[in-house]
Amino acid sequence: MKLVLILILLIACSGCKADGCLERDYGEGNTVCVCNNQHCDTMPRINKVSFPYILIYTSNKSGKRFKKNYKTFTTRGGIKNSVSGKFYEDKTTNERNVSIKISKFTKKKRSCLNGTNDVNNNIPKTIVINSKITYQKIIGWGGAFTDSTGINIKSLKKNLQGKLMRSYFSTEGLEYNLCRVPIGCTDFSTHGYTYVDDIDDGDYREDPLLTKFKLAREDHLYKIPLIKQAKKLQKNLLLFASAWTSPKWMKESGSYPGSMGYLKKKMYKPWANYFIKFLDNYFSNNITFWGITTGNEIFYSMAHLKIPGIVWTPEEMGHWISKYFGPKLRKSQHHQIKMLTIDDNRPTLTHSLDTIFSNTQNEGFIDGVAIHWYFDNENNSYILDDIHHKYPNKFLLYTEACNGADNNLVKLGSWKNAEAYAKNIIQVLNRWVTGWVDWNMVLDTKGGPSYIRNFVDSPIIVNCTAQEFYKQPMYYILGHFSKFIPRDSIRISSSQNDLLIHVAAFKRPDNGVAVVILNPSDVSQRRTLRDESKGEIQLELTPRSITTLLYW
Repeated sequence: MKLVLILILLIACSGCKADGCLERDYGEGNTVCVCNNQHCDTMPRINKVSFPYILIYTSNKSGKRFKKNYKTFTTRGGIKNSVSGKFYEDKTTNERNVSIKISKFTKKKRSCLNGTNDVNNNIPKTIVINSKITYQKIIGWGGAFTDSTGINIKSLKKNLQGKLMRSYFSTEGLEYNLCRVPIGCTDFSTHGYTYVDDIDDGDYREDPLLTKFKLAREDHLYKIPLIKQAKKLQKNLLLFASAWTSPKWMKESGSYPGSMGYLKKKMYKPWANYFIKFLDNYFSNNITFWGITTGNEIFYSMAHLKIPGIVWTPEEMGHWISKYFGPKLRKSQHHQIKMLTIDDNRPTLTHSLDTIFSNTQNEGFIDGVAIHWYFDNENNSYILDDIHHKYPNKFLLYTEACNGADNNLVKLGSWKNAEAYAKNIIQVLNRWVTGWVDWNMVLDTKGGPSYIRNFVDSPIIVNCTAQEFYKQPMYYILGHFSKFIPRDSIRISSSQNDLLIHVAAFKRPDNGVAVVILNPSDVSQRRTLRDESKGEIQLELTPRSITTLLYW
């Protein structure tokens, strides 16, 4: 019987072996996978397996990239705790103050280094999955179509451009389905610009009726063409837009940077109209948007001495939404678009949202909250729980993250950077967040271009001189979520009583269950995974690894 099942699995997976990683080592175990005209690793569509089989995909610092394996559940139905003889019950109901009852034996002195939790080091800790306890629904995963992303992709030959786009959007890649589109320039442009900058008139000639509004050269070269390519590869791609700065003549500072760059109050109406003009122009290019934010880092912009931006107080933002942007958007042809507010860092959320929603009109205009990861830590993670419970009808979405912002460095092959992504994603998913969007999808080896030299890191790095690109560990970490947790998956209960590993679990629309497990320690961790409706399996989580399990 076992032989028959194995043959069935082999037939089901015939032709699905991926081209492997062309590895390049940058020292200390930091490796990238090189893509060139001759080679680029891929990952085919995942094929469903029947109970009792479970698919296991592992990537780790030692070089595994989506290494596939199989296991089988050993029991089914009501599962008994192998030590106490009592049914295990997951008590994770308040994720701010997690508490799970454990048997008395776990209180005895034990070794954690080898991943066991009994005196004799024979019984691994247990991860319990309970699909009857459900939380938020997932919207999606992706990155941003910045000018730098487009410039770097376009620096490659056509064949390599296609490989890179497929790496992100096709079923042989990460299957991204949610992407951010800047409205005008960002710090990852080659110069500052907006859509009402007329060189002949000068930067300070006011045009409140936006009579000279037009998309920039960058939109036609680096954004619109790549978005259309992505949509051909990923039919379910959703887009949301974010603006960094207004034209200089709308701002009190008369300059692009956010520092002291408040919007003139007489420009509140033109600024709202500016957003609609952008949506109209992209619509005329056959591109529609799922969402739009109220502006990038609208509060933290005060500290941006070079990054383009507009500074708002929460009171002013609330007023602008309720009196100008909200009514204008809802009366436009784009009235069904989702409005996300804040688009800023976690510590700004509580006071800002309370102030914005103190204007009761904004309840009807705002659909969700956009969040950046730059000041996240375990000590302030409770803010996400608080926001969800205070505003349960507003979804939470992470809209920007990147490594290197603190040191302006590309760290080729850094597993540490990849782990930082994984830890944050698992942390926020377990606190009601509905998706996670990376920053630049592609940068060069310096981490740019950036006209203000704000170089950072990216999951894919292009070396145009060598005509190759490098898939960093961050790329594969993101895939352990984006490929296995499709849109409309629902987070389900997973035991949270383990400080050595990080876990998140989801029920997929096809009734499969996806479990992502991060082991950031330098030693293997033994675990039992137990699904109350399926059975249990034994896992050996390799050092510095991420593992995604999938079963039906």
